[in-house]
Amino acid sequence: MRNTRTLTRRAALTAATVTAALVLAACGEDSGSGHTGGHGSASSSKSATAAAGTHNAQDVSFAQGMTLHHRQALEMAELAADRASSAGVKSLASRIEKAQGPEIRTIGGWLTSWGEDVPASSGSTTESMPGMNHSAGSGLPGMMDGSDMDELDKASGTDFDTMFLTMMIDHHEGAVAMATTEKSKGAYGPATSLADAVITAQTAEIAEMNKLLGKS
Repeated sequence: MRNTRTLTRRAALTAATVTAALVLAACGEDSGSGHTGGHGSASSSKSATAAAGTHNAQDVSFAQGMTLHHRQALEMAELAADRASSAGVKSLASRIEKAQGPEIRTIGGWLTSWGEDVPASSGSTTESMPGMNHSAGSGLPGMMDGSDMDELDKASGTDFDTMFLTMMIDHHEGAVAMATTEKSKGAYGPATSLADAVITAQTAEIAEMNKLLGKS
């Protein structure tokens, strides 16, 4: 009799254990925990996207235009290392490279995630993008044309300093204008935040460049 009761209890315990295991496994699959499909990551990604907000046509225009704009600024800044004579100009150029390089990568990530084209560039000329109603040199405020870039490339010493500062002030003013439009018409949170940062940083740099030119 004792053996029969013991076996019955063991059978009941085994069944309960199996049932509990099955319930836990089902819960794990539903939650995506430990699942190779990465449901947890996907949910986090969707939540992050929702938090950032949706984008509109202005955001796309700003992202594509600012990519082109920043790339030309980097081309100009790279010349300063070998051609500038002023320590102030070299310092400014270095800071422009450090700030705008990462911003180009960030903006490119937005465009890719939106399924939009990331502008391609070649040397000091930039290609127009599908859906953009301007060429790189004429449609974007503050952009230098090919002859401007050629002149800067040939200059050196104090002539380079003056030309660089004068051109970069115009370039920055164009970027501030673009960012101001984005702040008022854009819908994508990270883009409007970047626009605000561009306005703050480049307005300060314009004042700095005017001082270097003796125009403070």
